[in-house]
Amino acid sequence: MKLPLLLASFGIVLGLLGASTLTPYTWDLPKGFPQPLVPEDNPMTEAKVELGRHLFYDVRLSGNGAQSCASCHKQELAFSDGLGTSVGSTGDIHPRNSQSLTNSAYNATLTWSNPVLEELEQQILIPMFGEFPVELGLTNKEAEVYARFESDPLYESLFTDAYPGEAQPVTTKNIVNALSSFTRTLISGNSRYDQYVYGAKRDALTLSEKRGMDLFLSEKTECHHCHGGFNFTHSVKHQNNAQFVEKSFHNTGLYNLDGAGAYPLGNTGVHEITGKPEDMGKFRAPSLRNVELTAPYFHDGSAKTLEEVLSFYEASGRFVETGDRAGDGRSNPHKSGFVQGFSLSDQERQDLINFLKSLTDESFITDERFSNPFE
Repeated sequence: MKLPLLLASFGIVLGLLGASTLTPYTWDLPKGFPQPLVPEDNPMTEAKVELGRHLFYDVRLSGNGAQSCASCHKQELAFSDGLGTSVGSTGDIHPRNSQSLTNSAYNATLTWSNPVLEELEQQILIPMFGEFPVELGLTNKEAEVYARFESDPLYESLFTDAYPGEAQPVTTKNIVNALSSFTRTLISGNSRYDQYVYGAKRDALTLSEKRGMDLFLSEKTECHHCHGGFNFTHSVKHQNNAQFVEKSFHNTGLYNLDGAGAYPLGNTGVHEITGKPEDMGKFRAPSLRNVELTAPYFHDGSAKTLEEVLSFYEASGRFVETGDRAGDGRSNPHKSGFVQGFSLSDQERQDLINFLKSLTDESFITDERFSNPFE
């Protein structure tokens, strides 16, 4: 084949494939952050990420057109929702607090307590199609929902760019892969803490915050045992630890309904999956990055402030005197050995709270790459 004809043929192939196929997503990782793991069957591309961003903010992705992913994951709240427990598109109340999506690319497991959900591509199916409770409510409405995107010229272009060569690219798999790709980009690592530790900006933290950091890393409070490492949780995975991923879950003594360690029905943690008594009340320790923005706290949103959380750990658990959740969580037999309680002065308590607030990344919650493309 002559060179001009060869080049022309090559150009046609490029056109059919779409230029986006040749544009892998470029990671702009903060200092100290390893490369995230990405499934081989869902490689990151710029076009897939952009499609995912649009879908993430589009209420048309819910069965009744009432909610989007962003309804429960707001950028200004570090992609949490500010509610004790989330509310689905049909009004169903979720039993769990909406977790922040901050750095979810590094989570060894997804959700509060499911040890087998290890990939975003698995987890995203739950809010889309789950029925107990209904969140986005796509079950039995897939054709109707997908037709909304097929008839939109914007999405015709976005899907074609992300999945070139596919005659009908608006599919469940492609939507899930695009949403997963966008979610993996939600990386936060420019807090004042990061500027101090990784940026050598010695005045980035106040004296109080530095004292709080020392307390956080001390054996007195033992916070770092469950909330350590670059992402302030030990339940992480990335390219540097792919062979030795730690999937950690802990019972912190929130409840003890029967004196034998029981948690409220429907919120028993890993126990719901395994049925093992020793897994009662075990939940994943979330990242503390942007924790100032993600109140209320714990898996059921039962702590309203950071001060309340800290008081809980000082007391080594929660004692509920009356009501249907009465019981002494401090003596829960399944409680983690790291939750032993400690005593802080008023100044130490404020120092520790100040340090936690230094983990807020203002640039993350205003980054246009993660923002609503329809505004």
